[in-house]
Amino acid sequence: MGFVKEFATFLYEKKIIRFGDFTLASGKKSPYYIDLRLVPSFPHEYRKMIKRLQNLIAEDIGFENFHSLVSVPTGGLVVAASLATEIVKPLIYVRKQAKEHGTSKAVEGVTCHDMKLLMIEDVVTSGGSVINAIKSIKEEKMIIKDAYAIVDRMEGATHALQAEDVKLHSLLTINDITQILFEQKLISEDILKQVQDRIN
Repeated sequence: MGFVKEFATFLYEKKIIRFGDFTLASGKKSPYYIDLRLVPSFPHEYRKMIKRLQNLIAEDIGFENFHSLVSVPTGGLVVAASLATEIVKPLIYVRKQAKEHGTSKAVEGVTCHDMKLLMIEDVVTSGGSVINAIKSIKEEKMIIKDAYAIVDRMEGATHALQAEDVKLHSLLTINDITQILFEQKLISEDILKQVQDRIN
């Protein structure tokens, strides 16, 4: 069984992806909810996910084309921290809000002007949190051209990031996941259609 099929099935079986009636952080309604913060509770699958992401980055852009990984707490940072250890690259992260004490920084970690960064996120929907992070990075005069997500919900993130001159790559899309689950008769055609109706 290929990684995508195996991983999609794992997400369903462990209730990391659930189907029903959910309200997202943005306030929007959704026929499914995916919480990749549960994946580290399953170390074998977690390790496979990180290794697959590592291989994808190596094939796509190569490790020599960026200096550090960057992410946003908490979901993306869990992925980025493990990946940084595997590929032996520095890691920085962008706070949603600059802290109001100490150094009052929005970007945490060792940085310098013209540093090339690679963004890592767990799940992207419209790309809002990634774009906010990208803007903070650009304010610090750092360079970012690519972002990698584990799952792309396909609700506008690709185009939103394109507008910032950043290319979005993903390990798998919600379309991949639901097609696989439907083929295995784990979800109904009705659920498949509900999910596909949301895809941009």
